[in-house]
Amino acid sequence: MSISHSHSVPSTVSPERIQEYGVGLFDAIPTKSALKKALKKGHIRVNDRIASTATMIQGGETIVYAPPLLVIPKRSFKLKLQVIYEDDHLAIIDKPAGILVSGNQFRTIANALSQNLEVSPEQDAVTPQPAHRLDFATTGILLIGKTAESLRRLSKLFEEKKIRKCYYAVTIGEMNSSGIIDKPIDGKKAVSTFKCVASQVSPRFKLLNLVKLEPETGRRHQLRIHLSELGNPILGDRDYTPENLILKGKGMYLHAFSLELVHPFEDRSLVITAPFPERFIKLFPSLGKL
Repeated sequence: MSISHSHSVPSTVSPERIQEYGVGLFDAIPTKSALKKALKKGHIRVNDRIASTATMIQGGETIVYAPPLLVIPKRSFKLKLQVIYEDDHLAIIDKPAGILVSGNQFRTIANALSQNLEVSPEQDAVTPQPAHRLDFATTGILLIGKTAESLRRLSKLFEEKKIRKCYYAVTIGEMNSSGIIDKPIDGKKAVSTFKCVASQVSPRFKLLNLVKLEPETGRRHQLRIHLSELGNPILGDRDYTPENLILKGKGMYLHAFSLELVHPFEDRSLVITAPFPERFIKLFPSLGKL
């Protein structure tokens, strides 16, 4: 079952591939990347034929975008998730450690969402999908879209940096009380701010710190890379920690603590927090009061 949107191409247009002409043509596919995905999935037809990125628009065609309303996976991954917030358009869950958000594997958060969330009554309801990503070992706040329009609006809010995220990490070694890390990652601008909230002596690591982090950009592994480059890798981070400081068997101490945004369909602010994992509280008991 699907709901379709159509567009009549003026006869006066100059010949152009649909992957250029179709950008922004429909609200749910505002970017070239989103358009390519829709084409790859076969959701776009030109004159009743499934289009590809190579399809040429000459003028006078009818373009139809018909995404499925609700696609229930053949198998859902059985995993009980803590739902912190939910309405007809979006949801926010507390992601556990040690599981992928999405991808080609079966054991993902994405494949467990349908059994944990209510089906949206909105006309453009889709299978719930994560609106962003958290690393495999990271815990905490994960934002979910339940409709096509919600996913589009949430994506736009992230692109416009209108969603504020706050993380906490436990880091190794003596560090400054606060600062801004402005170092490119893979040639792209990457900025993170940090504040050392508390520190304690550690027999093995000499000093452990509880650090509040706010990324201003969203590069892959940004906080982990920035802290490692600062000389204060995250406790339990196997990828960016010197071999002699790797903590095995207890996971990585990085937690997506809060998320703040204006609701994409309502004129009100959402400020949501996720409780700290027990392993954080064991190191810093004061966290149990936050």
